[in-house]
Amino acid sequence: MSRLSESIGETLSRTPYAPPEGASVSIKSLLESLLPSGDREEQEGFRKEVRDFFLCCAALAAAEGDESPTLFWVTKDLIFASKSALRELSRAASFESEQEMVIGLLPDVLPAVKGVIKESCVDTEEEEVIAASAKAPVAYAIVAAHQFRWLVSQVAYPDLGELLWLVIPCALTSLDHWSAEVKEQGMVSFIHIVKNVNSAELSWYEEAVLDVCCRNIPAADELWDRVVEVSVLLLTSTQKTNPRSPWFERMLNEMLGHLERQPFKKEHRIAWLAQIEPVFDVMGLFILAHFRRIFYLFFQWMHADDEETILLVLERLKTIVKLTWIRKSPYFERLVDELTLLYKETAVRKNREPLRIQILQLLVLLQRCKGSQFEKAWEKHKNDPDLTMMISSFNNLLNETPQQVP
Repeated sequence: MSRLSESIGETLSRTPYAPPEGASVSIKSLLESLLPSGDREEQEGFRKEVRDFFLCCAALAAAEGDESPTLFWVTKDLIFASKSALRELSRAASFESEQEMVIGLLPDVLPAVKGVIKESCVDTEEEEVIAASAKAPVAYAIVAAHQFRWLVSQVAYPDLGELLWLVIPCALTSLDHWSAEVKEQGMVSFIHIVKNVNSAELSWYEEAVLDVCCRNIPAADELWDRVVEVSVLLLTSTQKTNPRSPWFERMLNEMLGHLERQPFKKEHRIAWLAQIEPVFDVMGLFILAHFRRIFYLFFQWMHADDEETILLVLERLKTIVKLTWIRKSPYFERLVDELTLLYKETAVRKNREPLRIQILQLLVLLQRCKGSQFEKAWEKHKNDPDLTMMISSFNNLLNETPQQVP
């Protein structure tokens, strides 16, 4: 380990480092301090030296493919040196693989990582973030969060499930942090966790993880894409056999409330529309309880400036219609009207054909579901001279589509 740490230390010393503007600490110095040194007091022990060296390598390896302002200075040489050192260390310690070494060291290193993150967490009793986070520089927590994310990503199914008692508390601490960068690493870690454990293992922690996801939905505006991804994954993984679960109600209410506050924020609506489908699939008929808020947004987004939003809305509408037949809905007639209006609007769009195909398919689906109610809503559009082509295409598609209820 001394030989390996010396090699990394030399590469570290040659690497240029300029702290971000306003930074009060040097991350390079922090990592150098984790390497074994000759003047270290003997009572600190070899175990701590191994832990610190391992954490130094984990921080450097975590910089690969990451654009964190805290670790942007880490070069490819440093990343390669750290990964090579871990590989060589695992062989020297007679582990069968690097993953086995990570699993063996996690009980030693994760409590330390969690402690660093928690030191700069916001105290819920405090109102001022600055006062609450003065216990430790947030840069240290950011490094620890990257270390945690990298460590968790090295363990896969089925081994990760047996370590959840150790991993979940650290992941929750990351998600509860006020720093967006720490929070994001926690979300990435949770995404890996959900994909590498079974639902029974995760169910022991579902209350805590779903609660923190709900609290993050309105609080993590800049991480909305990640928030939606991790929330959908956790919700559908833990509640997939229980569409009546109150967590669907709470999670969807939080998401819809966030979208209602800024309905014209393109990136937010696209991220939600692209990822919410699995939640709809599990909820089934229980989506009806949210029709008012969903259709309020959909009717706005159907006429958005970008075609990506419109296509996603039409796809989600198809899913909703198939799952619910929009039973006893006061939005049925307006939906037909909005689709007809949208068809007219596509005349000035460059990629009008994909949109028109989706509109026609959705109208056919509505006709199959509602029959006479559809005919009543459709009647007022039949004599519109601007819809001659649409009506002809609709009739042709209707005749070609098998006569079956979705």
